[in-house]
Amino acid sequence: MRKLFGVLLLSAAAAAASAAEVNVYSARKEALILPLLERFTEKTGITVNLLTAEADALLKRLESEGHNTPADVLITVDAGRLHRAKAAGVLQPVRSQVLEEAIPAAYRDPEGYWYGLSLRARVIFYAKDRVRPEALSTYEDLADPRWRGRICVRSSSNIYNQSLVASLIAAHGEAEVERWARGLVANFARPPRGGDRDQIKAVAAGECDLALANTYYYAQMLTGKDAAQREAARKVGIFFPNQDGRGAHVNVSGAGVTRWARHREEAVRLLEFLASEEAQAWYAEVNHEYPVRPGVPVSEVLQAWGDFRKDSLNLARLGELNAAAVRIMDRAGWR
Repeated sequence: MRKLFGVLLLSAAAAAASAAEVNVYSARKEALILPLLERFTEKTGITVNLLTAEADALLKRLESEGHNTPADVLITVDAGRLHRAKAAGVLQPVRSQVLEEAIPAAYRDPEGYWYGLSLRARVIFYAKDRVRPEALSTYEDLADPRWRGRICVRSSSNIYNQSLVASLIAAHGEAEVERWARGLVANFARPPRGGDRDQIKAVAAGECDLALANTYYYAQMLTGKDAAQREAARKVGIFFPNQDGRGAHVNVSGAGVTRWARHREEAVRLLEFLASEEAQAWYAEVNHEYPVRPGVPVSEVLQAWGDFRKDSLNLARLGELNAAAVRIMDRAGWR
């Protein structure tokens, strides 16, 4: 077991080790959560026991462990996954005035089962030398035949794409979105593969002219240590769709208190800390995500892109419409 400034890798014995502790299952990488947990321990004296793993594996683990789980808090990415955790019965509702005042209603579960902690937009990226930004407008326009053979995107198994399609269903209904999905698939430059960074790199390499990806991947490419990624990102522009309508699609990373939490009070205190101005500012600066808490400044990279209209849809709908989104994507041939 490895100790990291008050943060311990989770062990079976951790659950009973101390009353002043909280056990966290996190789908966020250690580097993206550990400094905040260290700061929480420094401020409160509450030890945080951390286990990190892939999001789907953590949910399966919670379901398997049931009331025997040591986990008090689940941190994961995408409202679709947070909804799955709620539907699986592994979370409990939490009512906190601190959380409700800090986090807008659109970014938290209406019944308090989960709270968004950081925000990202899934937007359009374009080849600066081949596409004029004036030619871009909406997600819906990506199905237009003029983009035939020009779009790169991840697989339909990716939760980020599923949530984007779910947001379109909320706006237009299933029948219209299925027509859109068929048009989008017809415009693919190649079969879907790779992650978000791979889509941006494919645009830079000339494999396609447009791609869909999350904003923080692009920002990390622009500012990271990998020279090839920085060069690729500089060849690509960012465009926020639907600015004359409902706004660009946004999503969250978020957290909830587990159904069987043995340290419920400490768990709620941790969520409240993660929604604080201090924690929100750290996320914004280090990971180039947008704060969910209003008034917290974003990183210089995001400031350079300017403000944008965000879709005001309550993100709980993304989870509720996930199954319909997956069916549509399958029928459209989005693999």
